[in-house]
Amino acid sequence: MDETYIEIRGAWKYLYRAVDSEGNTLDFMLSAKRYGKAAARFFRKVLAAKHTQTPRVITVDKNAAYLVAMDELKQEKTLKAETELRQSKYLNNRIERDHRNVKRIVKPMMGFQSFNTVRRTLRGIEAMAMIRKGQVKGISRGDSVSQAAFINETFGVTA
Repeated sequence: MDETYIEIRGAWKYLYRAVDSEGNTLDFMLSAKRYGKAAARFFRKVLAAKHTQTPRVITVDKNAAYLVAMDELKQEKTLKAETELRQSKYLNNRIERDHRNVKRIVKPMMGFQSFNTVRRTLRGIEAMAMIRKGQVKGISRGDSVSQAAFINETFGVTA
């Protein structure tokens, strides 16, 4: 789990993202704040998803908000007491690399004017990234023909 910055009307907002050990995107959330409550809300969202299992280890960077969020979730029994929190600058490289794909698309844009515009745009960017990573049933990671066919079928595009 990690967060990155997105600029909206000159102010920085925070994009929380979670990936599993294989690099698959679990979930993402845009937040105006970067503190313990926002991190806990994102943890709850990820853990409540049907496709997620209770993690054995969670790797995060040195942001103090994650420690607060983990303690809160363990007290609520949302997270098992045995779940280990690894705060390491270097073990979080998989998600840092994954941020690049989002940043590569967002950076050249002229900027965002509203929170909802960013949220909708990020949904599309993340959905396309998940298709490219092979997270859609029946479509493998490097199969660009199947990916294109899936997108064409989904949006009703004819070639």
